[in-house]
Amino acid sequence: MTAKPQHHDLPRERQDHGRLRLFSGSANPHLTREIAAYLGIPDSVVVRKSFADGELYVQIQESIRGCDVFLVQPTCAPVNDHLMELLIMVDACRRASARQITAVMPYYGYARADRKTAGRESITAKLVANLLVQAGVSRVLAVDLHSAQIQGYFDIPCDHIYGASVLVDYLNTRQWKDYVVVSPDVGGVARARTFAKRFNDAPLAIIDKRRASHNVAESLTVIGDVAGRTAILVDDMIDTGGTIHQGARLLKAQGARTVIACVTHPVFSPPALERLQEPGLFEEVVVTNSIPIRPEQRFSQLTVLSIANVMGEAIWRIHEESSVSSMFR
Repeated sequence: MTAKPQHHDLPRERQDHGRLRLFSGSANPHLTREIAAYLGIPDSVVVRKSFADGELYVQIQESIRGCDVFLVQPTCAPVNDHLMELLIMVDACRRASARQITAVMPYYGYARADRKTAGRESITAKLVANLLVQAGVSRVLAVDLHSAQIQGYFDIPCDHIYGASVLVDYLNTRQWKDYVVVSPDVGGVARARTFAKRFNDAPLAIIDKRRASHNVAESLTVIGDVAGRTAILVDDMIDTGGTIHQGARLLKAQGARTVIACVTHPVFSPPALERLQEPGLFEEVVVTNSIPIRPEQRFSQLTVLSIANVMGEAIWRIHEESSVSSMFR
């Protein structure tokens, strides 16, 4: 099932896009085409090849001298290949004398390591920020960063936009009663609270969870009243699905009538699909197309919403040097 966002549905009239260029990496070209359709501009051509040893080659196929260039590339799996491709595209644009280069990252990979939790760990969210800046990125446009503090890792402008606006628009079309927004862990409370405020000031509940190790979660108890209600589990991503799966089980055990998962980034690493399709657990799993979903990853409860119009509007406002944050007020 696919639905579209309720706002900015129609392409805006574009008076002058002569110096606006939109290029797609190989990670999610379908999303780039949707953004280009909203902007009313063509998706510009990039030649990319791989050498026999796996090295990447990128060439921009038109003059971009003095242009505002937007490179759309989520750094989803294979993360390293897509990140390296983005860096090479940035370097090619910088050497082609682009006026400004914006890395448009619907999904910002390596974001989960955003601080040190033990000795001798790397902070890869900061490392990726450094790589982008050193490659020649002028600014970054990202969607639902794993933590808001990542914006501060950049010494260049970083515009952070929210997939929640699309998710809430879709939920408002449903006729649910007695719903409650649920954070799957304490770390996601701020995200869930913002979501609940947008969603008609819905009540909020929190799952108290202890994580045993990476990708292994143990849910303990629910803080808040969920009995007899439609529980809307809100998170930024589903990776292996362990957190949201155990959270849904706990909500059902606590008397929730139905459980809806609302997530921006469908990473869907194994065994996420098996967990999400457990009989009688999720009524619906709502995600965006920030990461492409392969046909074999689709299942009956899955609803995919497009964030192309929201991203297109943000790109146009950056190009026009107008406010991006006012989109979400």
